[in-house]
Amino acid sequence: MYEARYLVVVNREEQYSLWEADVPLPAGWLAEGFEGSREQCLEHIERVWTDMTPLSMRGGRKS
Repeated sequence: MYEARYLVVVNREEQYSLWEADVPLPAGWLAEGFEGSREQCLEHIERVWTDMTPLSMRGGRKS
């Protein structure tokens, strides 16, 4: 049985998501560095995404 592999991805607003590892990333998203099963990726996102406020709403800037 095939189990899809996923990447944790993040955008400029520091919002996280998961993406199938064998599918090209959508524009504006970068691989965060974690790869695993869907459940492992969701658990990782839950640990690292502690402030869901978009970066622009926090007054921060990223170039």
